[in-house]
Amino acid sequence: MTSLALKSLGFRHALGASAAARAATTTTTTTTRTVHSTTIVAGRKAAKIAATKNKRDAAITKLYGRYGKLIVQTVKSGGSADPVANVALGKLLKQAQNANVPRDLIERNLKKAQEAKTGDYFELTYEVYGAGGVGMVCEVLTDNVNRAASETRSAVTKAGGKMAEPGSVMFNFNRRGVVVLDGGEEEAVFEAAMEAGAEDIVPRDDGEKGWNVVCELDDFAGVRDALEAAGFKESDSTGLKCIPVVEIETSDEDADVNDKIMDALLDLDDVDAVYTQ
Repeated sequence: MTSLALKSLGFRHALGASAAARAATTTTTTTTRTVHSTTIVAGRKAAKIAATKNKRDAAITKLYGRYGKLIVQTVKSGGSADPVANVALGKLLKQAQNANVPRDLIERNLKKAQEAKTGDYFELTYEVYGAGGVGMVCEVLTDNVNRAASETRSAVTKAGGKMAEPGSVMFNFNRRGVVVLDGGEEEAVFEAAMEAGAEDIVPRDDGEKGWNVVCELDDFAGVRDALEAAGFKESDSTGLKCIPVVEIETSDEDADVNDKIMDALLDLDDVDAVYTQ
């Protein structure tokens, strides 16, 4: 019982000096521990928020980089930097605009695409074995195939993974169109998605509120247009993606290794996306 409690009961005179000191020490220690614990919790929360923001910033940077490469690729394959004459480029520029890609980045890559020294871009897919039986699919868009192959292999090996033979991992994934929506009521999104021909809707897995509307590749454009017409807000992460047929549960240790492999791959400029089971 503390000195304050004793005082309230009228027993202040019964508490000696040494007991009072012990009581004061106990009170101080308890207060100190409480403040210290609060500081730790606040620090962890701040660190989590910072980590989430860093991942979001990295994802945006990766997205902008992909659009830059796609612009160059589309101009060269279409033979024109005019979005009217090059229909595919016109559609791409509209998508880039919807994704809030900076105008100077778009113009810089349009100019780059018309330079004679600029090489062609090639789309590649690498398959990777992670830890705990997890398979990964790595999508690459590069102007240097040898560099991409070398850097991808090195990143995977150093992070604790192993390159897989073509086809040995991909069969565990389905290629689908995914329209990512910001917010939206579940029932309204579901009804609009089903009416547009989508297969399913699932909550977003990137920490943001909203939905992933999954559909067949042939239905992607139609579903996307229908959801836009219905008034839903599309996220810049919308696109064609690899969806795992079955997700694999792993130990915390294996999960850490797989996160390390994914981070190492996404740090490469040539890598646009990494999908995992």
